[in-house]
Amino acid sequence: MNPLALLPELLILAGAVAGLVTGLFVARERQRLAAWVNGAALVAAAVASTSDGYAADAVTGVARLTVTLTTLLVLCLLAGQARAHPRESELYTLTSLAALGTILMAGATDLLVLVAAYLLASIPAYALAGFAKDAAGTEAALKYYLMGAFLGVLMLAGVTLAYGLTGTTAYAGARAPAVAAVLLLAGPLFKAGCVPAHFWVPDVAEGTPRAVAAFVTTVPKVGAFAALYRLASSEVLDEPALLAVVAAATMTLGNLAAFHQSQVRRLLAYSTISQAGYLLVPVAVAGRTELAGPALLFYLAAYAITNLGAFAVVVAVGADSLRDYAGLARRSPWTAFALVVCLLGLVGTPPTAVFAGKVLMFAAAWDGGYGWLAVVAAVNTVASVFYYLRWIRPVFALEGAPGEARGVGVVAVVAAGGSVMLGVGAGVVLLGW
Repeated sequence: MNPLALLPELLILAGAVAGLVTGLFVARERQRLAAWVNGAALVAAAVASTSDGYAADAVTGVARLTVTLTTLLVLCLLAGQARAHPRESELYTLTSLAALGTILMAGATDLLVLVAAYLLASIPAYALAGFAKDAAGTEAALKYYLMGAFLGVLMLAGVTLAYGLTGTTAYAGARAPAVAAVLLLAGPLFKAGCVPAHFWVPDVAEGTPRAVAAFVTTVPKVGAFAALYRLASSEVLDEPALLAVVAAATMTLGNLAAFHQSQVRRLLAYSTISQAGYLLVPVAVAGRTELAGPALLFYLAAYAITNLGAFAVVVAVGADSLRDYAGLARRSPWTAFALVVCLLGLVGTPPTAVFAGKVLMFAAAWDGGYGWLAVVAAVNTVASVFYYLRWIRPVFALEGAPGEARGVGVVAVVAAGGSVMLGVGAGVVLLGW
C-alpha cells in the first residue's frame, strides 16, 4: 500500500521514459544524453535499494542492487559502442526496461505478476538481440524470441493449472502438482539459461553486439534465480529432486560444451550455463537449510560482477578468437589483469567473490541433504579449470603482435576490482544477513 516501497522500480521506469523522450528531441550526435539520463536513474535506484525503508526483503534488496549496478556498467559498455547510432537512445531505454522486468521477477509473489515481469524482462531483450539488424543478430533474435515465447506459453499454462486447482495465484496459497510445476519452471529456467532451456545462450552471445551479449547473459539471471528461489521456498513448487537433477545436468553440459570452444563469446556462453547449474543448487535446497538464501544471493551478486567483467574485456579487445588474445598482457596489462581475475574468479579462486559463493553453495547442498550434488558441483568446478586456462594461456604468450588493445577496459578493471573486494569483504557482507 506504500508507493515508496517501489521507489527503485519507479526510478528506473522514469529514467527509461525520460531517456526515450530525450532521444526524440536532441540531435543524433547528442543522443549520448539519454545514457546519462538512464544512468542517473539507475544510480538513484541503487541508492534507494540500500535503504531499509524500501527493500521488502533480502531477496528483493539484493536483486535491486545487483541489477542496477550491473546495468549501469552495461550502459557504459553500450555508450562506447553505440555512439551516433540512429537509435542510440532506444538502446539505453530497452536496456533499462529489461532491467526493470528483471527486478520485478525477483520481487514477484504472485504468479500473474511473475508472468507480466517475465514479459517485461524478455521483450526488450529480444529487441536488443536484433538491434544491429545484421544477419547474425537477426538469427539470434529470432531464436531468442521463439524459444522465449514458447516457454512463456508453457509457464502461463502452468499458472492456469495451479490457479484452477487452488483458486489463487498468490505464492502463499497456490500449490502446483507435478505437471504444473514443470510447466511453471519453463519461464524462469529459460531466463536463467538452464537445461533444457539453454539452447539460445551460445547463439545470442555470439550473434548479438558484444555489450548486449554481456547484458542478456548476466543481468536476467538475477531475476530468474530470485523468482525460482521464491517459488521453491513457498508451497508453489515442491520438487527439490527435479531441481537438483536439472542443476547437475546444467553444470555438466555447460562445462562439457565449453571444453573445445575457440570463440570466446561461445566459451563464455557455455560458462554461464555451467554457472547457472551452480546457482540452481541453493534453489534445490530452499526450505531445507538456512544457508540456501545467503548462498544464492551472494553467489548471484558475485557471478554478475565477475561475468560482466569477462565480457567487458571482450568488448574492450574487440575480438572473438582465442588467437586474438595472444600477447594481450604486453599490449594492455590492465585489461589482461582484469581478464585473468574474472576467469579465475569464475572458477572459484580465492579471494574473488565467486569463491565465497561456491563455498556457501557447497555448504548449503551438504546441509540440505544433497551431498551428492555438492560432489557433482566440485567435480565440475575442477573440470572447468581446463577451458578457462585455455583462454588465459595465450594472454601471456610472447608471439602476440605488438600494439595497443582497442580499449583499456575500464569497465573490466572496475568489475574485476569489485569481484575481489566483494570476495575479501564476504564475511562482513554475510554477517549483515
